[in-house]
Amino acid sequence: MSKAHFARRKITNIVMLSLTGAATVLAIIPLLWITLYVTIQGSRFLNIEFFTQLPTPVGVPGGGIVNAIVGTGLVVGVACVIAIPVAIIGAFFAADYPNTPLGLAIRFGTDVLSGIPSIVMGIFAYTIIVLPQRRFSAFAAGVALAIIMLPLVLRTTEEMLKLVPRGLREGSLALGASNWKTSVQVLLPAALNGVVTGIMLAIARAAGEAAPMLFTAFGSTGLVTDLNESTATLPHTIYIYAMSPFKDWQEKAWAAALVLIALVLGLNILARALTWWRARQMGLNY
Repeated sequence: MSKAHFARRKITNIVMLSLTGAATVLAIIPLLWITLYVTIQGSRFLNIEFFTQLPTPVGVPGGGIVNAIVGTGLVVGVACVIAIPVAIIGAFFAADYPNTPLGLAIRFGTDVLSGIPSIVMGIFAYTIIVLPQRRFSAFAAGVALAIIMLPLVLRTTEEMLKLVPRGLREGSLALGASNWKTSVQVLLPAALNGVVTGIMLAIARAAGEAAPMLFTAFGSTGLVTDLNESTATLPHTIYIYAMSPFKDWQEKAWAAALVLIALVLGLNILARALTWWRARQMGLNY
């Protein structure tokens, strides 16, 4: 190799590394900027009362968003109960029978669902649940979030199942285990860390959705634990408070936004840590 050719390759390598580094920095800057700005704006208004008390009327000092925190946990819990079993069962079928009509239909439907705007999920839940019952409810919100979670959990589970060594399945079947016992007792435990990671990422996305809440949960100033009643959620509370003309509510919106960002960021970091730990167990560089 001539010196001139080597020099050109070295220059090209430096240029591409520089462009890659610049693109990475440009991608990280908005995240850091938003996180830092919300932290500065919201941390000033965080206190024990904010996490333990109900909202107060405008002009009354104090109050908190415990109703929104509990409501978010309630609707996300409903979504998990609905979405996770359906997604795991669908993932098993799609992974075991990928070329069958049903397997292809599951994969195609999952791809379509993942591209539909979340507000459409809210309108769908409003049409099939809220309108017939003539009331907003936490259950309707949970159904909307379950549809949002479903494709992410299903595709993640499917990919994790594909990574399980085929010898585990064949060995289990050779020992006389049925297909469903092999799936539940052999394949699922082997892929569990990856499945949990996908579930956490899906929860993080669902917990931050505001649009479906406008058509389903709608909001409440009280502490609600009944699935048939409307309830406050963090995204909806942030939207209502931020759009209000009252300074006190706007300040609480910043604090609630910081709580939501911390929740989503924490779930993503935990999911990343589980993925890294699983990769180390498998002897992969991650």
